[in-house]
Amino acid sequence: MSNASSPVGHSVRGRIPYRPITDRPALTLPGDARVAVYTIVNVECWDPAGPMPRTVLPPPMGVPMLPDVPNWAWHEYGMRVGFWRFLEALESRDLKATLAINGSVIEAYPEIAEAAHKAGWDFMGHGFHQKPMHKVEDQAEAVAKTIEAIRSVTGKPPRGWESPGITETDETADILAAAGIEYVADWVLDDQPVPIKTETGRLTSVPYTVEINDVIMTAVQGQPSDEIFRRGKDQFDQLYKDGATTPRVMAISIHPYLTGVPHRMKYLEQLYDYILDHGGAQMWTGAEILDWYLEQTSGAE
Repeated sequence: MSNASSPVGHSVRGRIPYRPITDRPALTLPGDARVAVYTIVNVECWDPAGPMPRTVLPPPMGVPMLPDVPNWAWHEYGMRVGFWRFLEALESRDLKATLAINGSVIEAYPEIAEAAHKAGWDFMGHGFHQKPMHKVEDQAEAVAKTIEAIRSVTGKPPRGWESPGITETDETADILAAAGIEYVADWVLDDQPVPIKTETGRLTSVPYTVEINDVIMTAVQGQPSDEIFRRGKDQFDQLYKDGATTPRVMAISIHPYLTGVPHRMKYLEQLYDYILDHGGAQMWTGAEILDWYLEQTSGAE
């Protein structure tokens, strides 16, 4: 992996020049909606023989033990049970998610990929293995392998990408654009999509979240089981208020092993029901938000 900086700029600032949300072309959502809401379901393949990306139990006496059965099994529960709760909850409300999927998941858990495809979900590349992009020896190869793995299920390449841990090196955006990726969810810096400068093609940032994200709420902060509802409701209420002036995007990021467990699942469903009952929300996928934004801003940038 090259350590050279992208020609676009010496730092990430060069990718997305600053432009306040109050000084942009006017946008409108269908039906005078104020908020476009999308759900990102993250499915990952953790190797039980290696260190776990996240843990729920500390190692005995502070010494890591491999294989790490308890922490791997914590994750595995989500793939065996939690994902299917997500699928049922979304289908019962006629909602479609955006599936951020490791390319390696498609071989290890083919039933999950097939079920998401059958449900009409939007597939988003999430790296081939669950590791930071900085640790990937050949990013272009990993991106290509992920795209082909997704194509083998859906019959088409993914339009979106979320890097593992939302990590990027100076080259990542150029590599993604060159591979045909149209939008990324790594840049958690806005309530609207914004263009990303690359050397290789058009790329758009669709808003993602580290706040309405169960990794942060549950695995990092250790919040109570109902935090996704309480925080998600407050997030939606403020974005709805802001959306009276210009539409906003709300992302809900969930993982099957975290929110898909019995004591948290009902709070996710309560959040969906609150948003659906409230009105003023356009429930979309990441690709649908991208298409809306590009149509709205055609010729304006």
